[in-house]
Parts: sequence; structure tokens; C-alpha cells
Amino acid sequence: MTILDVSPPDESEASDALTIGRRIRQLRTARGMTLDELAGAVSRAPSQLSMIETGKREPKLTLLRTIATALGVTVDALLEAEPLDERATMEIALERAMKGQTFQALGIAPFRIGKAVSDDVLRAMLALQGEIERLGDERSATPEEARRANVELRHLMRRQDNYFPELEDQARTILAAVDHPGGPLTQRTASDIAAHLGFSLHYVPDLPASTRSVADLRHGRLYLSSLVPAKGDSRTPVLQALASRILGHAEPRSYAEFLRQRVETNYLTGALLVPEDHAAPFLQDAKSRRAVSIEDLRDAYSVSYETAAHRFTNLATRHLDIRVHFLKVHESGTITKVYENDDVNFPSDRLGSIEGQMCCRKWTSRVVFDIPDKFNPYYQYTDTGNGTYWCTARVEHSSEGAHSVSVGVRFDDTKWFIGRETTNRGVSRHAVEVCCRRAPAELEGEWRDQAWPNVRTPRTLLATLPTGSFPGVDTTDLYEFLEEHAPRG
Repeated sequence: MTILDVSPPDESEASDALTIGRRIRQLRTARGMTLDELAGAVSRAPSQLSMIETGKREPKLTLLRTIATALGVTVDALLEAEPLDERATMEIALERAMKGQTFQALGIAPFRIGKAVSDDVLRAMLALQGEIERLGDERSATPEEARRANVELRHLMRRQDNYFPELEDQARTILAAVDHPGGPLTQRTASDIAAHLGFSLHYVPDLPASTRSVADLRHGRLYLSSLVPAKGDSRTPVLQALASRILGHAEPRSYAEFLRQRVETNYLTGALLVPEDHAAPFLQDAKSRRAVSIEDLRDAYSVSYETAAHRFTNLATRHLDIRVHFLKVHESGTITKVYENDDVNFPSDRLGSIEGQMCCRKWTSRVVFDIPDKFNPYYQYTDTGNGTYWCTARVEHSSEGAHSVSVGVRFDDTKWFIGRETTNRGVSRHAVEVCCRRAPAELEGEWRDQAWPNVRTPRTLLATLPTGSFPGVDTTDLYEFLEEHAPRG
């Protein structure tokens, strides 16, 4: 069963503002009209028309009709029919490149492409940019499939506001089948769900190290580790294993499918632990009191902070009309999980992948590691080139070290949250290389040739899709385990 369809949306490719603007300029100059003459013909200021021709402003359809009439063409000619000359095509390509990650990574600020910039210069800059991107692709060829799959899935989540009604309905159906009254899901209810799906639970000390659980489909047995950590949640591995069965997952054929299955499993698990029908009114009441808190959601449903933060992103836009972002950052500074629909601008590579990038040292997700108070949540306002954001963050520990988990909103939505009174402030330009991902020039000059670090990176970011039937699982251990524990007779 496929719930999350990561295929691109079926949309016709509409002309963007850059292309439309260049077509208008090309038609105007071909007719021997000055900018002032066209502006007068459409009753607009020349400066306004100039912004349209350079792609800095997208004209409304009514203005497009007026411009088309003044130029003696149809609106279709402006939108798609008129081919662009080589110069206009190169200018558009370079303007797009200047907005991309390659120019940002080199610290090259966008500049105006005037008439004084020759065609040869444009060709040379585009050729250099293409070669830099080719080398980048060559260097990252191994993990490219994983990065593209992450980007496609993140775009889907943004389009859906990270809310998937099919998965909510699946959770609702399962909870109704076991007569769950709402509120926190108990361990007994998790066992009832297993029984409803035809599984008995078996806790063993020798679960294969590469697995969280093992389902014996032949005998209806679900094996889990009897060595649950002191801070672990025994419900989560049960529900994650059952979620895959509920969703009818089969052996993944690609990294994209493997990633989709993992996201579906985690979403359904969260929807079972924090049911929408109970949590949405809980959050709506908190918003009415201007007291929204990830900690309160965590405590109300007895889940981890990360689960509460994830679940909040599922419900915030749909039920509270609040757009949000979520970050999980390893103590090394590496971003391992991300979601946003509030226009926050996180660093990314040229494919658009954010996972694996270094988080800004001044962003809440990094600052929180240096806060001595680990009991209370940390709040911070951060000024960026894209506006001011407020975040709340906590540090949690795992087998791969400490991670920070943070949830944030735009400044205008801070009024709904506990922690809005914080005086902690930061300034970040973390989508730009020169903010903090590149060392100060003096330090770099002193140490670049005299240092050789041994990089500590979460191992999950270094692998794409491992070979074998089940990605990342030692199948020999798995099958030997099942053979040893299978009921006899």
C-alpha cells in the first residue's frame, strides 16, 4: 500500500516571472519601443515595468493583457509562444544560478546583469557554474539517490503541511477496533492492537543487533528486545512493527520506497500514540489560552519530546493554522531530520537536500547544546535574512550521541506559545556560506594547512540503500534468530 506519493504534482509548466519579463523586453525592443513608451501605453511607471522585465515582480493577468495589447500580441505570446533569443536565455540561466546554492556557497552576491556584461562573459560564467556543479555531482554520486529521495519527500510533506489524512484514518480505525477511549495509549492497549492484528508479543534478550523488532509472519509472533533502556518507551517498537503490517509494506525496491515506508511507519505510530481526535482539541484549547507547549503535549501523552515535536508538526497547520519548522541536529552540528512550511531558509546543497548540512552555530538547535540547564526547555528568537523566527529546543541522547530537537515558528505566531517572553536572541545567516560554516579568514589562513580532523558524523548520513532484502539489516542474523525461536511441533 502506498500512502505517501512522492511523485511530482501533475502541473503544467507555467512560465515564471523571469521568462515572462524577458519576453516582454524582447518584444518591446523588436518593435522599437522604449521602456518609457511602453510604460505610458499601459499607464504604469517605468520603474514598475522595469521590475517586471527583470523578473523581480510577477505581473497580474489583467496587466499582462494590457501589455500584450500594447505590444500587439496575445497573452499566450507572453506566456509561452514567443521564443527567447540567446542573450535573454543566458541572462535567465545566470539569474537562476545566482539564486542557487553554488553561488551562495562561494559567497558571490547576486548582481544586476546590465548591457555592459558581454555575451562572452555570460557564457564563461555559465560554463564555470556548470563545471562546478558537475564536479559536485561527481563527488556526491554515491549518496545522490538518497539525497534526491529526501528532497522529494520533504517537498511532499510541505505541500501537505505534513498532514496525511489517510494515515490519520488508519490510526482512527485501529484505535476504534480496540475500543481506545482517547488520550494516552497504554502499553496494554498496544498489546491489544497486536492481538487484533493476529500477533503475540515475545520479549527476548538476543534480538539481532541490527533490528528494533522482528515479525514472524508465519507464526504470528512479534519479537522485541527484553533489554529496553531505562528511558525507553516499550510501546514505540511494538507500534512501529505493527504499523508496517497495517500499511502492508513489502520489501522496498529503492531508497525512495524505503524512506517512504519509514516515514509512513513513524507517522502512523505517532498518530496511534497521540490520536488526532483527542490531541487536536487539546492543542486548540492551548492556543486559545496562548499556552501552546511541546513539553505539555509530550507530558499529556507520555511520549518522547521528539515524538511530541513530530506530532505537533502534523497537526499545527491543519488544526491551529500555524506554520512551523522542525529540526533534529546531531551534536556534531549535522542536520539529520528537517521539516518546514514556514519559509525558513535552511542551508542545502545544490540538489536541495538539507539533511547532512551543517546547522548554523547561532541557530537555536546548536546553541542549546551549550546551555547548562538541561531540565527546562530553551527558547530563542533568531533574526535571519528571511525574517525573525522563535524556536524551542531540547537535547536528547541516543546510541549515536546527543541530538537537539527543535520546533519553531515565524515571529507573528510566537504569541500562541509558552516561552515567547524569552530574552535570548541570535542573528543567523545560515543559508549563506559566510555566516558561520566557513571559518573566519584569519583563523583559516593560520590553520587550514596545519589541521587534519577525524570527522564524527552520524553513520545514518553516510549510507544510501544497503544491499540485501531489508536495508541495514543483517539477514543472516535475522533468519538464524527466527529459526531458533520458531515454535516446534
